[in-house]
Amino acid sequence: MPSQSRIVPPQGPPGCVGLDRFNALAPDDTVAALLSCCGTLRWAERIAAHRPYPDLAALLAASDEACYDLTPAELDEALARESVSPPPFSGARGLGTLAAHTALRAAHAEYERRFRHVFVICLDDCPDDELLDRVLSGIRTRLGNPLDEERSVTAEELRRLARGRLARLAACRP
Repeated sequence: MPSQSRIVPPQGPPGCVGLDRFNALAPDDTVAALLSCCGTLRWAERIAAHRPYPDLAALLAASDEACYDLTPAELDEALARESVSPPPFSGARGLGTLAAHTALRAAHAEYERRFRHVFVICLDDCPDDELLDRVLSGIRTRLGNPLDEERSVTAEELRRLARGRLARLAACRP
């Protein structure tokens, strides 16, 4: 089990393509692009199979539906593909930053010990200067969840991550 968790800052996935190009990609290229949004093969294949999408809203609705249908094994697959290297918090500066990062590492370790998977949280709506606080608050709160409740919260965070990543993938202009 990795010793760090994935913290997802608001940024686009690699290979940003735009909706028109996404609709025209070869099937294997589409699946590869989709796996950068949500790391479960069935989800990616399902989204790819329903192309072309008339607009971003239709694509995001398909993503949400596919995420709601993830089996426990597929959720595990997606979590296993999440990066284990947290990005730097650009807005986190000052004397308390080192202590906060130390507390965060300890919280990640405890989270993974307790729930047996990486901690994921969608930070798309979070200003840079609040990222560290939001993650610390989120992980501390979620450490108190019962296993079943945390599994549900994790699935919802993963759905939000996939939605944001997919929106950025399809919205950008190559």
